[in-house]
Amino acid sequence: MTLFLVIYLFFLGLIVGSFFNVVGLRIPIKLSVVSPPSQCPKCGMRLKPRDLMPVASYLLSRGRCRQCGKRISPVYPLGELATGLLFVWIYLTFGNSWNTVIGLLLVSMSVILTVSDLKYMLLPNRILLFFAPLFFVLGCLFPAGSIWLHLGGAFAGGGVLLAVVILTRGGMGLGDVKLLFLLGWILGLPNLIPAFILACFFGSAVGGLLMLFKVVKRKQPIPFGPFLLLGALLAFAYGDAMIDLYRSILM
Repeated sequence: MTLFLVIYLFFLGLIVGSFFNVVGLRIPIKLSVVSPPSQCPKCGMRLKPRDLMPVASYLLSRGRCRQCGKRISPVYPLGELATGLLFVWIYLTFGNSWNTVIGLLLVSMSVILTVSDLKYMLLPNRILLFFAPLFFVLGCLFPAGSIWLHLGGAFAGGGVLLAVVILTRGGMGLGDVKLLFLLGWILGLPNLIPAFILACFFGSAVGGLLMLFKVVKRKQPIPFGPFLLLGALLAFAYGDAMIDLYRSILM
């Protein structure tokens, strides 16, 4: 049964991951997610069913459009594959529990917002407002400890980044503030703390490497949303263990 669910969730992730790519690429520029139908971004050729198979179509076409021969962004298959693998990871971590439902929603939001932030450096309100009520209801019905811990996480997360925005005079976007407010509600305290620390670590490490290899210039902004989401996913799964390890080292 477990193997069947793992296989099912993997292929479900591949399929919905393809849709998440569309949402992340279209919503920030105010386009419908259903019209126009999927097409090559270079030549406008309408994609046929054989072009829409998650990951497989990209591999079979060697990453190029069948008509114009231009390269297709690897964001598409990577988003699909990441969704499938993360769906499986969440299920294997939490099993048949409401945490799996929350985790699958968190993965879904993370993939959509990562695509959007990497492409446009935007974390659209429409996406955040779609997921926020779902997380709010689940957090009230199945709180991790106490509702007050969720509220504390939300206001601590949003407050910290809002202070950063004010002190740096716009060095960070308000989208990041709203995102960490929502992630703070999902994770609650104290799990928000390792999530934020991990986000800063990964953001600094990747930013440093990008500057070292001259992919970006000094002081050139890079999206921080994907790192917040990565930190949140890790803290959602392993936050308690991280905090226990930290306490054991101190004690």
